[in-house]
Amino acid sequence: MVNTLSGAGSVESGTAMAPSRWPVLLLGILAVIFGVLFFIYPIPTLTLLVTFLGFYWLFNGIVALIDLFRDKTGRGWKLLVAILGILAGVLVLAYPLYSAVLIPTVFAIIIGVEGLIIGAIYTVQGFSGAGWGTGILGILSIIFGLILIANPLVAAVGLVLLLAGIAIIGGIASIVVSFRLPG
Repeated sequence: MVNTLSGAGSVESGTAMAPSRWPVLLLGILAVIFGVLFFIYPIPTLTLLVTFLGFYWLFNGIVALIDLFRDKTGRGWKLLVAILGILAGVLVLAYPLYSAVLIPTVFAIIIGVEGLIIGAIYTVQGFSGAGWGTGILGILSIIFGLILIANPLVAAVGLVLLLAGIAIIGGIASIVVSFRLPG
């Protein structure tokens, strides 16, 4: 089927555009570098990333505030997003070391609570006839959720190391894939 507006699918349009090798290679190298830095210097690297997150939240809050004056729909939500974004951005930028510890710890607690909820649902489903596998998965999820809630700081450090491993593996995969892409 030929798209007559853009010529897509026609013989004249050529082949599909494949991503260039260099951006994929660069992203892979950066991912490996950040992964290694996370393993070697976890707190300074995390502080740097949290600082970027603070700038993002601050910028997002300012944009939401500007958008509030441009588009009047959803004014309450936009004002809430703007205030929270600006407040979070300023707090993270003012206290980057505390934020580098606090943000992953809060994420670990949230993931732990989610594990408890999902575990309870799976356990009930398992005992209601969904099978032993579902029940066992629910019990394991509850155990891991309790571990995360009981030790959120340790879980936060584990999360940082997990992200480091994922960055290194993903970076190596991107580098390998980049050599298979056209110039």
